[in-house]
Amino acid sequence: MWNSPAEFFAMGGYALYVWCSFGVCILVMLFEPMSICVRRKAIIQRLRQERLAEQFDKESRK
Repeated sequence: MWNSPAEFFAMGGYALYVWCSFGVCILVMLFEPMSICVRRKAIIQRLRQERLAEQFDKESRK
């Protein structure tokens, strides 16, 4: 039980560990969706390039 906000933020002497853990967790939760979005765009771009290359090959064989 904490009697004051200062005691809450001090976390019984473990504040550095606790708040750094929260910070890392927040960073991961922000980074992961952005990373997925970037990878998704790269995959879509690669698939478009492959489709265009296949179409070009089909046209050049005619």
